[in-house]
Amino acid sequence: MELLDALIAGGWLMIPLLGCSLVAMVIIIERLWTLRAGRIAPLGLGQEVCTLINQGQVNLYWLEGHSPLGGILAAGLRNARLGHEQVRARLQEAATAVIHDMERFLSPLGTIAAITPLIGLLGTVVGMIEVFSVIVTVDGVERTADLAGGISRALVTTAAGLTVAIPALMFHRYFQRRVEDITVRMEEQAGLLVEYLAHHQGEVRLSDHRSGAAPGAAGGESRA
Repeated sequence: MELLDALIAGGWLMIPLLGCSLVAMVIIIERLWTLRAGRIAPLGLGQEVCTLINQGQVNLYWLEGHSPLGGILAAGLRNARLGHEQVRARLQEAATAVIHDMERFLSPLGTIAAITPLIGLLGTVVGMIEVFSVIVTVDGVERTADLAGGISRALVTTAAGLTVAIPALMFHRYFQRRVEDITVRMEEQAGLLVEYLAHHQGEVRLSDHRSGAAPGAAGGESRA
């Protein structure tokens, strides 16, 4: 009951603070699940694609469904016949879309980290106004309950705002760093593919067979 009493003491400003805390919690859980490096940019995928090219066939349908990095590499391979500059441009466009998806919800999380201390500060101001309003009355000294209520609101809202803001800011910075790390990993593997295509002799045989997920499945073959 102590927690409930504290929430009640905080007054109506606890409602937006609770809302911010719930939204932040949902975003943090979702981003922890989504921003997994192994899911977005599996290690060794670029080398695996180069090996498949060397073997004579790459299943683009399998590659696009493999991971976001696979979709980036597949986008570049679809333009392999147009030259290396087109491959680089298409890889960059596809990577930009993936990075934008990785940064989803980070802006709201940063906003929550910024505004919740201000909401707490507003609660402090409102509480102190109530305290001084009681003091200036004739019987202000005797109205200890009202004085305590104003002070409680000032302290509770400030503490609640900081309690929400600190973890939100920490996870916001953490997710930003994770996005940067995954981006570097994608750039390395995409660069490996571009370098391999630059030195590859002969045709790049591509397949878009959709009935099977095996990299070397036959069907829908095209050449670049």
